Amino acid sequence: MEIIAALSGAFLIMVMRICDVTIGTFRTLLVVQGKKYEAAVAGFFEVLIWIFAMRYIVDNMDKNINLFGYAIGFALGNVLGITLEQYFAIGYVQVNIISLHFADKIASELRRLKYGVTVLPAEGGSGGQSILIVFSKRKYQKKLIETVERLDQHAFITINQARPYRGFFHASRK
Repeated sequence: MEIIAALSGAFLIMVMRICDVTIGTFRTLLVVQGKKYEAAVAGFFEVLIWIFAMRYIVDNMDKNINLFGYAIGFALGNVLGITLEQYFAIGYVQVNIISLHFADKIASELRRLKYGVTVLPAEGGSGGQSILIVFSKRKYQKKLIETVERLDQHAFITINQARPYRGFFHASRK
């Protein structure tokens, strides 16, 4: 019976850590994107859960299994938090594309798919080329990259997190 109580206590700690670390991952993203009120609400729940977990651990620190529950919960919370963040794909990205031979074709296809594309002239080691700049909601990033790679598997692609400052920004007209 004592083993069941010890395991259930460690399991409870693990679940609380999974919850608070997952929320913490989202809170960090919200802070980076300047969503201060949403970050504050997430932070409230994150810390509240953490305090309950810590209180239980301190009260039961003589059981090493609780420490393992804490560590496992932290690790799994990171995995779950990152997985959920990638699923929800909050925010925007700036995708820069350099294609030596297919820049016009890529720009046309992305525009057909309702992405806003800006084409800039550039000079590289192999001569004149173009840089395509596309701002998009993160949830459309995968489709955008797949489209570029379908047209040019050798295109050089960089992705930066973007936070619109002012002006008109429609990301994608979808």
